[in-house]
Amino acid sequence: MAKKKRPWQDIARKAKAYRDESIAKVQPPVPNIPSTVPRNVFDTLRSCLSSDEVETTELLPQDLLDRLHTGKVSAVAVTNAFLRRAALAQKLTNCVTELLPKRALAQAQSLDDYLKMHGKPLGPLHGLPISVKEHLGMKGLGLNSGYVALWDKVATEDARILQILARAGAVFHARTTQPQTLMHLETDNNLYGVTVTPFNTGLSAGGSSGGEGALIGARGSCLGIGTDIGGSIRSPAANNGIYGLKPTAFRIPTDGWSSIAPGADAIATVIGPLSTSLEGLKLFMHTIISSQPWLYEPALPPIPWNASYSITAQQQLKIGIMWHDNIVTPHPPITRALKTVASKLANLPNLTLVDWKPHLHDEAWAIISTLYYPDGGGEDIKVMADSGEPLRPLTTWMLKENPCVKRLKTDELFYWMEEREAYRSEYAKVWNETATAPDAANTGKLTGMVDAILCPVGPGVAPKHNTSKYWSYTSQWNLLDYPALSFPVCKVDKELDGGEERGEFLGELDEENWKLWDADTFDGLPVSLQLVGRRFEDEKIVAILEYIEKEIGLPFARFL
Repeated sequence: MAKKKRPWQDIARKAKAYRDESIAKVQPPVPNIPSTVPRNVFDTLRSCLSSDEVETTELLPQDLLDRLHTGKVSAVAVTNAFLRRAALAQKLTNCVTELLPKRALAQAQSLDDYLKMHGKPLGPLHGLPISVKEHLGMKGLGLNSGYVALWDKVATEDARILQILARAGAVFHARTTQPQTLMHLETDNNLYGVTVTPFNTGLSAGGSSGGEGALIGARGSCLGIGTDIGGSIRSPAANNGIYGLKPTAFRIPTDGWSSIAPGADAIATVIGPLSTSLEGLKLFMHTIISSQPWLYEPALPPIPWNASYSITAQQQLKIGIMWHDNIVTPHPPITRALKTVASKLANLPNLTLVDWKPHLHDEAWAIISTLYYPDGGGEDIKVMADSGEPLRPLTTWMLKENPCVKRLKTDELFYWMEEREAYRSEYAKVWNETATAPDAANTGKLTGMVDAILCPVGPGVAPKHNTSKYWSYTSQWNLLDYPALSFPVCKVDKELDGGEERGEFLGELDEENWKLWDADTFDGLPVSLQLVGRRFEDEKIVAILEYIEKEIGLPFARFL
């Protein structure tokens, strides 16, 4: 007789109870939150913390490290402040799968002891609390990746990236939520429910690294680790007014994460940072790549991180602005942000602006959404069927309603992978054609090319739940394997952004997206943009944004 299947609801209750028990271990205990959660949670967060805790948790990572390295603050005090704020952020935004007070405080104490004994920090991240998306393995802890059936799966070792960060002095204090299948641009699963943005608790934090986005946005962390295969770092970064970097594939080690089909890498998933500052992203990338991870993961090219890469006023820059992708026009605040940034950039004497002409982005979506699921989503469907959990709405949309998702025969898979490479070559040609001339030495190199593309992160700001069905502003760059960096610019202003009416549309998808626009609902939300470079030009786009921020005063709004 077949063993009776445990109801998935029982497992979900167990998951929530386990999470709540981890929060209860935080000391001193955080107060209960009223059942009616405020629209914007920041006043509530601050009112439940001491003035020292508020100050500590709202420091940028580079400033916090300055204090930690000099002993002005202890790692234990910093860790406890972030544990308490993370506990509150969970109660307000549903962003955490578990807190790690016992192991985090033990690690923090050992770092304080080391600093006292040696008079110097252990490493560049000495004492810095870092949050971790749940599907990155932590030894002895669960690794469910948002599936009910995998609730009992336990990691046997730390993911390689966590080993590197721990050696650099990082303290892991929180693990964060992700969606069912890891393939939503929102965060919603049957174990924990829906994760919301702290700027408006009725709206989505984004996904799939939405727990990271919400937690860091609420300042329950200042640096965290996400993953990205179609926008999963940049979407939550944008929705929560923080920074997020999707690196070029194979610059950051990936050993030790959970995946349903680990060998199916026709589209590479990458690990990358989210942070409250651009400097936080740089610290993360420099620390990881300086450890020479290619010695342990042979797929990684031995390319050091160029920490000295910078842009000066004497250096000529050429930025291509992609106002829209010829498929969906972004909502008014996104276009306003683009226009505002462009107008200020136009005043810089070393910077040239040109319009970027998107090349067949509709074809790009057909290619990437086909290659996401060469098995037609069969493995995902099987894992969900194992527990009996229902498909969440965006899972249904991706796996059941997307005409490109179907099981591919071997020759069909080869065809689509050839299409991927052909499209990449076509896009490289489009980029090369922005050059003004070959170089004077006649070496065949091109000069005067676009250095980076400035474009939307998505078709709108933090969306209403179950509406994030247009991926192409982010997935485009995953297909091309271009590094892409999301950064905050301003906020939605219903007086400036409302009132526009449209009678003509680029097509059906454009009209559907316009119907989602609601100036009153979105008022006050962060508005972000995206800077995109060519493969392995990660340092370049970081340096360009660093230069631009300094010269034009980005961001134009405060988010706390």
